[in-house]
Amino acid sequence: MTSDTTHTTFGAHSTTGDVLTGIDLTGKTAVVTGGYSGLGLATTLALAQAGARVVVPALRPDVAQRALADTAGVEIEVDQFDLADLASVRAFAERFLSRHPALDILIASAGVMACAETRVGPGWEAQFAINHLGHYALANLLWPALTAAGTARVVAVASGRDPAWRIRWDDVQFERGYDKWEAYTQSKLANVLFARHLDLLGRPHGVRAFSVNPGWIRTPLQRHLAVEEMVTAGWIDADGNSAPGLFKTVEQGAATQVWAATSPHLDANGGDYCVDCRRTDAASPTDDSAAARLWALSADLTGLDLID
Repeated sequence: MTSDTTHTTFGAHSTTGDVLTGIDLTGKTAVVTGGYSGLGLATTLALAQAGARVVVPALRPDVAQRALADTAGVEIEVDQFDLADLASVRAFAERFLSRHPALDILIASAGVMACAETRVGPGWEAQFAINHLGHYALANLLWPALTAAGTARVVAVASGRDPAWRIRWDDVQFERGYDKWEAYTQSKLANVLFARHLDLLGRPHGVRAFSVNPGWIRTPLQRHLAVEEMVTAGWIDADGNSAPGLFKTVEQGAATQVWAATSPHLDANGGDYCVDCRRTDAASPTDDSAAARLWALSADLTGLDLID
């Protein structure tokens, strides 16, 4: 994998503050899912401090309000939202559209990792439903506001990508046997493919989309993992201390998604998978066809395909 270093001096250790230096987001509106915890919280704070009005759709609005309590002087709005419930996603989108004429930035940061087998909605596997289908539905339902912005950005927070990852086209809901890590990597590959096809559809409307790998960061995303499992993997030691040099800070981890959402040098680009504040050529030769196939599958599952 190589990277495009044109127009960027940022890297693995850059922070959200670094990538926003000199960028004024006054008058811009952003939606950050998961924007009250971990990388999402760091993203919300960075965008708001740069002048953006940030809307945080939250499964637990009371928790979100407490997490964002010390943010006087910036514009942050919390609203009810459940990515696993399409009716909830639709209701949030309707409320948003009634209050905000345009949406400049949509960051799909919320997610779940390596959870026990869980079924949501009409029996969907939870990681695929929450990490991908909920965000697919949200982008479709907020499409009028994204196109109204004129130069909107959509950022899907994925993960490190392995060539072995695949979409289980014949069993996407893991009905023939569940593996928590295969389900997770499928959902993260779906994030990459979703951004790729969304960018293709959005270009004529001024909407560009990216997927990002934030790197290794200790956040509540690891809440479903036993301590013993993380020790065995070498992430932490027996006392719970992080392995030296492995993890970024949350401000470093959130930097790539903030950069992809705001960098003025990306206006003519889109669809790329970004790592350490750089575009990469990590795309597979089959990504375009797989992205179109996933879009069609997602439209069929959700009943939503509002983008043309």
